[in-house]
Amino acid sequence: MGVTCDDTAMDGLTRTGEGRYASTSAEATQALGELLGALLGEGDLVILTGDLGAGKTQFTKGVARALGCADDVTSPTFNIMAVHRGETLDLYHFDLYRLDNADQLGDAGVLDVAGVEGASLVEWGEAFADDLGDERLDVAISRAPVEGGAEPARTVEVRGAGVRGAELAAALDAAVAGSVG
Repeated sequence: MGVTCDDTAMDGLTRTGEGRYASTSAEATQALGELLGALLGEGDLVILTGDLGAGKTQFTKGVARALGCADDVTSPTFNIMAVHRGETLDLYHFDLYRLDNADQLGDAGVLDVAGVEGASLVEWGEAFADDLGDERLDVAISRAPVEGGAEPARTVEVRGAGVRGAELAAALDAAVAGSVG
């Protein structure tokens, strides 16, 4: 599945340093996710960190679009896991916000899938990163404070853990650099 980011979404995305990006809109955050989605393979694990409303689900929507997932992507807060069937790869989308300890990962089925089948994106997974695996991509999204109802600017920082995580981080950085000029 090719990346189909439109030019207006890409206009809102800037590479500010190696593994560091600025996004000025939800569409730009989705475009960054779409660039990553085009790089993901079977068993890849991505841990998404950020406060409520930071853009984790927007990023995931872009990943899902790149994988050819047709269904709507929302945060699976109450279900813990949502499976999105893709044309090229299935996406396992986790939200661990409600989990208190690592023992609950097994009960929720997270350990059966994350990092094993399809591509896994785990929101609120930073507390469980060591339990989920050494080979992963860590994506931290933060937003700048805004006044009024304006869309907040976001900073996205990407860091690879392990060999595969480092490969994904480098490939995403190259894809962003090639897409935004």
